[in-house]
Amino acid sequence: MMISKEISASSDGAQWQSINWKSAEAHVLKLQKRIAKATREKKYGKVKSLQWLLTHSRSAKLIAVKRVSQNRGSKTPGIDGVIWNTDTRRMKAVNQLSRKTYKAKPLKRIYIPKKNGKLRPLGIPCMIDRAQQALHLLALEPVSETIADLNSYGFRPNRSTADAISQCFICLAQKKSAKWVLEGDIKACFDKIGHQWLMENITVDKRMLEQWLKSGFVDKGLFYDTDEGTPQGGIISPTLMLMTLAGLEQRIKSTTLRKGARANFIGYADDFVVTCSSKEVLVNDIKPLIADFLAERGLTLSEEKTKITHIDDGFDFLGFNPRKYKGKLLIKPSKSNTLLFLRNLRELVKKHATIPVNDLIRMINPKLRGWANYYRHCVAKQVFGYVGHKLFQALWHWAVRRHPTKSKDWVVHKYFLNRKGQWQFHGWQKIMNMDCHFNLFQIAKVPIERHVKIRSAATPYDPDYQEYLAKRKSKRQARNSWVEPVPTAL
Repeated sequence: MMISKEISASSDGAQWQSINWKSAEAHVLKLQKRIAKATREKKYGKVKSLQWLLTHSRSAKLIAVKRVSQNRGSKTPGIDGVIWNTDTRRMKAVNQLSRKTYKAKPLKRIYIPKKNGKLRPLGIPCMIDRAQQALHLLALEPVSETIADLNSYGFRPNRSTADAISQCFICLAQKKSAKWVLEGDIKACFDKIGHQWLMENITVDKRMLEQWLKSGFVDKGLFYDTDEGTPQGGIISPTLMLMTLAGLEQRIKSTTLRKGARANFIGYADDFVVTCSSKEVLVNDIKPLIADFLAERGLTLSEEKTKITHIDDGFDFLGFNPRKYKGKLLIKPSKSNTLLFLRNLRELVKKHATIPVNDLIRMINPKLRGWANYYRHCVAKQVFGYVGHKLFQALWHWAVRRHPTKSKDWVVHKYFLNRKGQWQFHGWQKIMNMDCHFNLFQIAKVPIERHVKIRSAATPYDPDYQEYLAKRKSKRQARNSWVEPVPTAL
C-alpha cells in the first residue's frame, strides 16, 4: 500500500512537470477573448455560458493553481495551515477544484501598518479558496476590462501608476487645461462595498460569489460574520472593486458636458482625481454626483482626504506631486514620500550597524533601484541627487561609528572610492583571487525617461490591440532589465 502511494505521488509530480503551459494559456486566452467579445456585444447569456466553460476547463484550473501556489503569498497559509509547495500537492489541488463540493472557509485576519500609523486589516484565504477565486477571476477579468473606465489604471493588466501620472500630465499641462483638481478618496472602499449591489451587478457565478462574500473571518481565535465589503487579501477582490466603480468616469463627463465645463477623470483603485476648469462645477455638481454614485454601492467619500485644489498649489497623487510653476507643469516625487523613504533607509543603516559592508549594500541596492524606477519618469533628477547625498551622510556616520579609534582618512580609504571627484560607498570581495569593488547603486545617475502612456482603450482581450500590447511589453522588458553592478578590480 505504501509503494502504491509513493508511485501515485511521483506520477502526480511528473504530470505537473510535463504540463504544456503555453498551450493551456492559449486555450484560456481564446475563451477570454470570446467572453470579452460577447460583453462588447451585450450578449450576457453567451457571456455566462462561456464563463461556465472556462471555469470547468482543465487548462484554467491548472493556471489558477499555478498562480496561487507560485506567487509571493504562496507560503502564507490560511486558517487550515495548508500550502501547496510541491508539484504533487499542486496536481492534487487541480483535481480538487470542483464547484459541487466546494464550500468557502473563513479568512484568517491579519493586520499590516499603514503610512499614517493605523493598521490595515487583511483577510488571508485558504489555498483552495484562493485557487477558486483565481479560476473565476480568469472568467471575470475579460468582463471587467471591457466595461472598466478608460482612464482607470489600478489593478489592471498592462497598466501602472506611470500611466495614471502621464494622463494627469495630458489633462493639466497646457495653458488652456483645467486649473482645479478634486482629489478623491473613498472611505474604507474594500470593507464597505454593498453585498446586495455586488450580487445583482457582477457577472460571475453567484453561488461562488456569495460564499466568498459571506465566508466570515477568524481574528484572535474568534469567528466574525461579514455583512459588507470584499476582503483585502482575496485575489478576486480588486477586480470586484474595479467593477463597482466602473461607469464613474462616463457619468462625470456626461454631466460636465451639459454644464459647459471641461472635466477629466483619472483613477487608480480607490484613489482618483477629477480635473475641471470651474471650481463651482466641482463643488456643486461633480462632488455630489460622485457621492450619489458611491452611495448606490454602499460607499462614501472620505471627507478628510477629499479636497479641491488649484493646480498652482499642487496636489499629491500616488506618491507624485503635479504642480504648475509659473504656468509650467512639473510632476515631482511628493515630499512626504521622499522623506519617508529616507527615514526608512536611515533606520535600515542604523539597525545593521555591525553587518559586513557587502551585506548592507545588498540590502540597500534593491530599495534604491525600486524607488528610482518608480520615479524615473517624472522630474526627479534633483530629488535623486538629494536622496543620494543624504544616504551618503548616513553611511559616513555608519562607517565612522564602526571604527571609533581610527582616523577619518582611514575610514575614507576603507569604505569610499573617489571616482571623478565623486565619493562612492563600496565593499570588496575576492573573485578569482582578485580584490574587486562591490558598489552601492548610484541613484543620482539614474536617467530620467519619458513614459509613453498606454492607449486608454487597450485591453489584452481585444484582438485589435494584441500586436500593440506585445510591442509595449517587449520594449518595457528591454528598458526595465537591470544588471547588478559587476565588481571592478582594485
